Amino acid sequence: MRIAVIVKQVPAFTEMALDENGRLIRAGLPLELNPYCRRAVSQAVELAGAGARMSVGARAGGGGAGAGTPPPVTVVTLGPPSAEDALREAIAWALERGVEADGLFVTDPAFAGSDTLATARALAAALRLDGPFDLVLAGRNSVDADTGQVPPELAELLDFPFLTGVRTLDIDGPTVRARCEHDDGWVEAEVDLPAVLSCAERLIEPAKVDAAGRAAVPAGRIRRVAAAELGPGPWGQAGSPTCVGAVRVHEVEREGVVLDGPLGDQVRAAVDVLVRRGALAGRAAGVGGLGGGLSGAVPRPGNPAGPAVAVVLEADRPHVTQELLSAAAELAEALDGHVVALAEPVEADAARLGAWGADEVVVLTGPPGVALGPDDVAGAVAEWAGPVAPWAVLAPSTAWGREVAARAAARLAAGLTGDAVGFDVDDGRLVAWKPAFGGQVVAAITASSPVQMATVRPGMLPRREPREDGAVMTRLAVTPRSRVRILAQARDDDTNTLAEASVVVGVGGGIVPDDYVHLQGLLDVLGAELGATRKVTDRGWQPHARQIGLTGRSIAPNLYVAIALSGKFNHMVGVRSAGTILAINAERDVPVFAAADVGITADWRDAVPALVAELRSRL
Repeated sequence: MRIAVIVKQVPAFTEMALDENGRLIRAGLPLELNPYCRRAVSQAVELAGAGARMSVGARAGGGGAGAGTPPPVTVVTLGPPSAEDALREAIAWALERGVEADGLFVTDPAFAGSDTLATARALAAALRLDGPFDLVLAGRNSVDADTGQVPPELAELLDFPFLTGVRTLDIDGPTVRARCEHDDGWVEAEVDLPAVLSCAERLIEPAKVDAAGRAAVPAGRIRRVAAAELGPGPWGQAGSPTCVGAVRVHEVEREGVVLDGPLGDQVRAAVDVLVRRGALAGRAAGVGGLGGGLSGAVPRPGNPAGPAVAVVLEADRPHVTQELLSAAAELAEALDGHVVALAEPVEADAARLGAWGADEVVVLTGPPGVALGPDDVAGAVAEWAGPVAPWAVLAPSTAWGREVAARAAARLAAGLTGDAVGFDVDDGRLVAWKPAFGGQVVAAITASSPVQMATVRPGMLPRREPREDGAVMTRLAVTPRSRVRILAQARDDDTNTLAEASVVVGVGGGIVPDDYVHLQGLLDVLGAELGATRKVTDRGWQPHARQIGLTGRSIAPNLYVAIALSGKFNHMVGVRSAGTILAINAERDVPVFAAADVGITADWRDAVPALVAELRSRL
């Protein structure tokens, strides 16, 4: 079995700086292997190392049981000369474990300015050049951009099935069985090789090699591939349907008041700060004034002769559906256009979707009893969009929505903005505002393609008041490919819970589940939801959807209460948009206090009951 692993080099967040124009200063910025890619490398090496004991020969000529020495793992990256270090680290990790590995370094000034689609095209061309490969592994997303678009776009360009967020993995002959970690639940599925898989953070031990180990990798193990070897292109910026415009720096100034002395005095002073800052009422505004909840506007009926703003709906996500249709209706009004919802039959309620802003509902119908997968829906979206040429297509920024949008964008050669948190219309074009670098900047992304696409972060856009109009129903027959076989699936939470919460109480690993009952009074008096650090969700104490931070969720509540957690950068970056932060910790020198507006230095077991009593006396 031939295995390729796609890796990316990303900036070290703690060293990030911006120039006077709001552009990231890359010169001299420390770079490192993307955390999710570390898991992909480690998994590829483990699979290759076990190759002699596995029956995995997916193709004639592939390595496997009895096939002799397995072929080396091929590590592939696209980037400037500095990205060679990422290849070296991945190769060194393999060599240290007795696994042969080589690198394919796609590097050329012609690749500069590549967006996700241009990147996926170059990587697909490189894999074809060096292939064929049976299994392509990648990180679930890159932590600098958090789009998760390249792996599904790559799968579409290679015409491979795709699984995202793989948490456990088993390969038996040509079949891959995986349990996949999604936004607020899990899916157990199987596919036949060849396939593209993206790896979750918890899949396996991350690959990490020190500078000396990276430097020791022989140069002969890395093959450089220039643009000319991959064909005429266009490559880089010329082949990128999206571009970055204005950048808003998300500057956050915290008061940094750290209290001490008698607990009662601290609690009263802390609540004084919360009251003064308005932290106990309402919800913090998101980017551009956007936030959760209902807005006062009511969608108007659209103009069927005007531009179409399409929305791809995921089943059983009513809040996200209403947010997307509300955003689409607002855009359609600005264009004198109309809103089209593309939905599977379970979601195709003309009255309900019409009330939320849809003027037309295209029902995607497959054979009776056969579920449509994300690749089937993506194909249907592309088929519908071809002759219709919609002005824009929006989809939810969920595991399902990202795959649908990425695959459809690859088919349509459309510009796709991932994880948008707001929209504008400028000179008849869509401007999608996208957070990056852990929410430290928000960039305006525009697309040059006729069809403009975006996935939308749940909970960030207001839902408009329902109208009385229904929607016209049409149907589009879809022939499913059934390449992904769903064996079981479940949701253990809702992706909108933290996104829409006005108050979130965050806990770390120092508070065990048996202690959560002692937080209930605080949750009740504040009307708060419980969030957590990665350590908590790693241990299964809270669902993955409750994880806040660099590899979890970014949230924007009016108040965030950090209880007994140290406040490391990787966690606190997820609450940069909180209106006010209150920290409670017995240790005064922990970093959480520097990231908070006000801090109580006391054991949480004493501080929480005192805080509840004070809040009840004030509210």
